[in-house]
Amino acid sequence: MIAPLYDGYLCIRSEQSFLLIGRVLSPFHLFIETIDDEYCQYLEEGDLVVVSAPEGGEVMQAMILLELIREYHAPLVVLPKGHPGSKRLSMVVSAGDHIELNCSIQRGTHPEQHLLCGSEEMAGLVLKRYEKGVEIKGGDNLSIQSFDRMIIAPLP
Repeated sequence: MIAPLYDGYLCIRSEQSFLLIGRVLSPFHLFIETIDDEYCQYLEEGDLVVVSAPEGGEVMQAMILLELIREYHAPLVVLPKGHPGSKRLSMVVSAGDHIELNCSIQRGTHPEQHLLCGSEEMAGLVLKRYEKGVEIKGGDNLSIQSFDRMIIAPLP
């Protein structure tokens, strides 16, 4: 399925979780920080930034997180496997031209940007950039909703 997506957001929901997808609007380098290293991934216009909320939560929070990456180019921090803080991550982010949802990985511990922790209901879902949209493969009983972009205006 191809879903249109321009500068707003696409929300894919299951009963208990959701994904929020946004397109990269202008190219930038995404820095990915690990305990031992720093990686740099070039994101092109049209690539995807995806926020996964495996246990649900507020869509507005996911929008803010997505904009921190897409608009303000905040780096991603990757925790080492087994880190206790992983349990407190209610939302995780991945970015790139394609992203695969996996329910068997620990939240926030994978620097590989093609993998993203998701709920069991989202496991196996594959998202791929598509001209003016996103290609969605897999997933049953999921609903899709579009939202306009949240603009964070600078203070005067």
